[in-house]
Amino acid sequence: MIRTILLFLVVLVGTEVHAQLVPPAKPDGFVYPPGRRVDQDTVLIEAFFDPVCGDSRDAWQPLKQALEHYGSRVALLLHLLPLPYHDNAYVSSRALHIVNSVHANATFSLLEGFFKHQALFSNAQTQLLSRPEVVDKIVKLGTVTLGNSYEHVLKSGFSDSKSDLATKVSFKYSASRGVYGTPTFYVNGFVISDAPLDLGGWSKIIDPLVTSQEVETQDNIITFKRQS
Repeated sequence: MIRTILLFLVVLVGTEVHAQLVPPAKPDGFVYPPGRRVDQDTVLIEAFFDPVCGDSRDAWQPLKQALEHYGSRVALLLHLLPLPYHDNAYVSSRALHIVNSVHANATFSLLEGFFKHQALFSNAQTQLLSRPEVVDKIVKLGTVTLGNSYEHVLKSGFSDSKSDLATKVSFKYSASRGVYGTPTFYVNGFVISDAPLDLGGWSKIIDPLVTSQEVETQDNIITFKRQS
């Protein structure tokens, strides 16, 4: 029932996206590892996560292992989809946009902080808290996770409309792609029906793509030598 309602909302929001959303100044998403070059030979994984979603949390470590295993051949573009039935999804997603404006590495450190302390931001734990009280908890988590210098960064960021706009863009971008649940994965633009649960699951998807690229590269080298 919840998924049906959310799908309806995505369709509704998606209609507004095409009618009203002005393209952002830069594409949505956070590249991992930060600074990784993405070119036509890179296997690109796009992940749609909610920082307070348990399934997103469980999917992160296997995905991270795959990225480390394949090195420069694979890159991640992480999109945020704050689900409406997670009370603190939007404000936690906004925090990630705030710290990303300072340092890209901080984005994933804070994401892991949310995953580690996810219970603190569950609906049940925060149902009696006001929004400013939840923000204060997030600022404290960010300060402990990233260092004292981020206390001011987060406090000022939540007063800045730029982070609010960036979070809205992330949600609307997800809707424009037809994504209505987390985690959702795309590999080279094609949706993966079932989220891999371990490195082996990711290897089944990525190995054929990497092998295909290596064969194509080798063929190009042989062709070049023959022409020379």
